[in-house]
Amino acid sequence: MTSASSIKQPAPWFRDAGVILPVVALCVGIVFQVLDAGGMHSPLAVEAVQGIALLGLVFWTVFVALRHAEAIAHRVGEPYGTLVLTFAVTAIEVSVIVAVMLHGEPNPTLARESVFSTVMIVCGGVIGLCLTLGGWLHGHQELKRQGTSALLAVVMALSALTLIMPNFTLTGTGTYSTLQLVFVSLLCLLLYGTFILAQMTRHRDDFVEERTSPQVEEPVPPGRGLVASFALLMAGLIGIVLLAEHLAAGLETNLEALHIRQLDAIIGAFIATLVLMPEMVSAVRAALGNDLQRAINIALGSACATIGLTIPVVAAVSLLTGSELTLGLKAGDMVLLVLALAISIVSFGTGRTTVLTGAVHLVVFVAFLLLIAVP
Repeated sequence: MTSASSIKQPAPWFRDAGVILPVVALCVGIVFQVLDAGGMHSPLAVEAVQGIALLGLVFWTVFVALRHAEAIAHRVGEPYGTLVLTFAVTAIEVSVIVAVMLHGEPNPTLARESVFSTVMIVCGGVIGLCLTLGGWLHGHQELKRQGTSALLAVVMALSALTLIMPNFTLTGTGTYSTLQLVFVSLLCLLLYGTFILAQMTRHRDDFVEERTSPQVEEPVPPGRGLVASFALLMAGLIGIVLLAEHLAAGLETNLEALHIRQLDAIIGAFIATLVLMPEMVSAVRAALGNDLQRAINIALGSACATIGLTIPVVAAVSLLTGSELTLGLKAGDMVLLVLALAISIVSFGTGRTTVLTGAVHLVVFVAFLLLIAVP
């Protein structure tokens, strides 16, 4: 944590990672986009070392972007602050999915795997970590059932419409017709927009919990106002998108060369993990600070945004480019999805969570990882 004296006497701007990293990530991302466009390739060993270095840069930039997002959230307050990070992360995911979809051979199931991975990571991994670590530290934690139930209802409706229902239409296994796809996309936007209005206006109190204990907050970056934090956040996010696109495309090419099964599942999980990193950290921090409601708002809000915004954009790209889009999950994945959502209903039904509650979510998440590695 930054001390008061350091805030009063900040380091020069060129030593501040909060300024340097977003700009560096943006410049490096542009360079690699130019190299990719020129068809320049390096030996496999060089690409491996380069990929590790770029992955480190991306993760570091993600945490810096998180700091700027939290600075903005600190200034605008809740629930608006949580929405800043949610929209930022969704923008990254949509951009990377569309870029990889249009790279090389068609990837009709990539959007499905990315969205499914996001829901499983959120409902299994992120919520599991929040409940386990928060319960271990505080014994048990309280939450508002009204807001949490609303979040879960939106996630369940969106998940069923986009990931399960396509398997039960007459147009084909896992696909929607053009009319159905447009209609479902509009429903996703309408449902997510209704949720945002409820969270920000009439039912705002359902999503904001009074703190039961002091929470340690990251200090707002000194010497920068709201506009500067927003500009640096945007620079970092664009850099992350460009670098993630390069890494995902390279990973896809190498996995294809190695004839790896579950190619789209691995790429989708990679994209989801990468773009969810800021929200993972923010949610776990909130749970450790005994602010479980904020942790749930961040985690489930990201799942709502991912489905409600990603699917319509990907559907639009699919219709405009004429590329195939497969949304329906396989039978085993549908079981995991229903299990994760059902456990979430039970976990939050009493308004009180413990370590055991979190452990159940983590077990489902481990099963999800196992079935990616060993389908």
